[in-house]
Amino acid sequence: MKNRSFLNKLGDFAMGKGFYIVLFLCVATIGISGYYLLRTVMGGTRSAQPAGGSASVTIPDRSVVQPAVPSPGVKDDEPAVTVKPPAPEVKPSTQPDDPEPAKTPTPEPDTQSSSTTVSKVFTWPVQGAVLRDFSVETLSLDPTLGDWRTHGGLDIAADQGVNVLSISAGTVDQVYKDGLMGTTVVVDHGGGLQSWYCNLDEDVAVEAGDSVEIGGVLGTVGSTAIAEVGVNSHIHLETVLNGQAVDPREYLK
Repeated sequence: MKNRSFLNKLGDFAMGKGFYIVLFLCVATIGISGYYLLRTVMGGTRSAQPAGGSASVTIPDRSVVQPAVPSPGVKDDEPAVTVKPPAPEVKPSTQPDDPEPAKTPTPEPDTQSSSTTVSKVFTWPVQGAVLRDFSVETLSLDPTLGDWRTHGGLDIAADQGVNVLSISAGTVDQVYKDGLMGTTVVVDHGGGLQSWYCNLDEDVAVEAGDSVEIGGVLGTVGSTAIAEVGVNSHIHLETVLNGQAVDPREYLK
């Protein structure tokens, strides 16, 4: 009975004034605990701060390197597969049963062979000694002028009136009178070769355009070349190949 009354009294106290006392003590306890806790935190912060000024705080780099993520559906250990295009279809060539043989072209006749081929048969225009030789690279004595100069032909001794013959077959290209070398006949032998006959008599036996055979008579020895009056009676012969004077002895062999 006594225990019952004590508990009743304690409950009445807790429900009355005792409730407020307990509430006050709890608030005071919480306040005191918060004060000390705040003081402790502030004191720790002040002790960590250097005396000279503000402290610098370094924040570590927390960036995370993400590993490379392979593309979906592709494995590292799988080899690459090369797709080859399909081979083109080869169709068999169709050939006629009896192919025609290749035709051999027929060579066209050479219409210019007679005018471009140099004759290989030559003869002397007159029979006599050579009074003055061909000399275009070295000087020789000129009997008429008495000096040393080049000489582009052969001076072959022959009496006046002796027939002068064509050294080879050809066509008479020119007949004219030169102011220094007298009456001149030019025969074209083809292939760029011409023969010139100077110091002829004025009465010649051919004219331009005539065809002559080897040994054909062109005229006779004269005395019309005033540039060579110092030389005994003779015929002056020149051979010209492609516009260049050459030694007549190369043909008169």
